[in-house]
Amino acid sequence: MKKLKRSARLVEMTQYLLARPHTLISLTAFAERYQSAKSSISEDLAIIKEVFEDEGIGELSTLAGAAGGVRFVPKVRKDLALEKMVSICRELEQPDRLLPGGYLYMTDLLGQPAMMQEVGRMFASAFADRNIDVIMTVETKGIPLANATAQYLNLPVVIVRRDHKVTEGSAVSINYVSGSTKRIQTMSLARRALKEESRVLIIDDFMKAGGTIQGMVDLLHEFRAVVAGVGVFVESGEVEHEERLLQDYVSLARLTEVELKTRHIAVQPGNFF
Repeated sequence: MKKLKRSARLVEMTQYLLARPHTLISLTAFAERYQSAKSSISEDLAIIKEVFEDEGIGELSTLAGAAGGVRFVPKVRKDLALEKMVSICRELEQPDRLLPGGYLYMTDLLGQPAMMQEVGRMFASAFADRNIDVIMTVETKGIPLANATAQYLNLPVVIVRRDHKVTEGSAVSINYVSGSTKRIQTMSLARRALKEESRVLIIDDFMKAGGTIQGMVDLLHEFRAVVAGVGVFVESGEVEHEERLLQDYVSLARLTEVELKTRHIAVQPGNFF
């Protein structure tokens, strides 16, 4: 790269860090990239660090020593996240989202990239310190959430299938009981999709009793994997705490009231806040 003026270098360096979250980058690599002294690079990083923290973009952590460098950890300030989540809750409360059976229509929101980016940042902030290897979700509505979270954690995504696909080779399949319908269902994961003993973050769009997520947890046992965390976009408040199959999770929104006759829906921020 050609030598840049300091103002241009700050812009390019910021973009370089934003595109490589949770990646350790040495001062030597920056010095060679911008043809600048390490002392100048350190000064630039100090400026970027201050802006990142002041604006709630994330943290720029420094690791000293010969093998050291800097690592950008995306995070979101709770006040900014809460403001955004309150807006999403108002969207979810629209009466026309109520479907027969009391289900909540969310597919349009899950298809909005800008909104998913915000939600992904929240999950990434919540699980930034969990030492995660891979993100898991079940097809299909959880995929946008998992991909958005993976972008900020810089991790691969593994998708659990409802039905095994022959194009994925041999797979591990299990039966599980849906917590809401009490029906026995099947999920499967290709053996090549996940290394044994991986630390896994589970992301899902909606949780009622937690049967689907518990199914994923049981599936991970077949791979001797560790559940490093569980993130849920919306949880149902209709299920009593002791009846929920899962107790340790982070939710961004909580569906607290559904009245079919009046089509009244109430949604509030989840336990992340």
